[in-house]
Amino acid sequence: MRVLLIGANGSIGRFVADRLLADPAVQLTALGRGDDADVRFDLATGSPGALTRFLDAVHPGVVINCAGATRGGARELTRHNTVAVATVCEALRRSGCGARLVQIGCGSEYGPSQPGSSTAEDAVPRPGGPYGVSKLAATELVLGSGLDAVVLRVFSPAGPGTPAGSPLGRLAEAMRRAMQSGDGELKLGGLGVQRDFVDVRDVARAVHAASLSAAQGVINIGSGRAVRLRDAAAVLARVAGYGGALHELDAPPGPLRGAVGHPRADSDHAAPMAYPYPDGCGSWQQADVRTARDRLGWRPRINLEESLADIWMEAACRI
Repeated sequence: MRVLLIGANGSIGRFVADRLLADPAVQLTALGRGDDADVRFDLATGSPGALTRFLDAVHPGVVINCAGATRGGARELTRHNTVAVATVCEALRRSGCGARLVQIGCGSEYGPSQPGSSTAEDAVPRPGGPYGVSKLAATELVLGSGLDAVVLRVFSPAGPGTPAGSPLGRLAEAMRRAMQSGDGELKLGGLGVQRDFVDVRDVARAVHAASLSAAQGVINIGSGRAVRLRDAAAVLARVAGYGGALHELDAPPGPLRGAVGHPRADSDHAAPMAYPYPDGCGSWQQADVRTARDRLGWRPRINLEESLADIWMEAACRI
């Protein structure tokens, strides 16, 4: 099976690449903007015609799109998450390769949900920010393309390669600094939100399964269990061996904040540095993952403690 992987160097794409390379039946070609890609191509600026010519030459059976942007303004997010997917869909429609498309979507497309509920694929999407809007637009393009396509809506990825600027990445960095400075107290803010964390290696397994399946439409990929960020912080402290006290700062009035990591060395009177939680999903999100089980034969295998241990290992080695 010839597979074209777009975004092989991303936080999810590199684990998808590892998974596919371990399958002797897969012949993998990586397309991306970096020098180490097999083929250099920028989806946000390249033409569908140029991509079509490449597809006709390589003739993949499956195209997997892991590329995209999680940060930036609305224009940048739209360019990398929506325009880029429009280019892929148009190129596949023009090509004679007949490839199946596996698109990586995200739980942010759903937006806020009712606490205690599990979000299924038939929920009406109401994204709460430009990132979710740009990804939802991409999903709609894929679903309306007429292609043999499936969109995997990945909830909150965790594990190795977690970006330092993400909530779990900031937790690990704050703890590393506290341990490095010998601080016996760590002040953390915005830990009341609850998210469905899924390990990136489990996501890679789901992508592999989707590539081999005939499933179409949208499929949620998550753990099926919401975890409070303060509970994740306690687990992280345990795996890191941090014996200090964790104190949660009171949430400031106004919009939900996702600030973490304020060592005691900071001024007691200084306002905590706050980051809006990046996914625009409010206080609660939990995936209904029955469709992934029924149509892909997929279940998550890696628990959050193992994911956090890997996040900690990378943070501890950071200079």
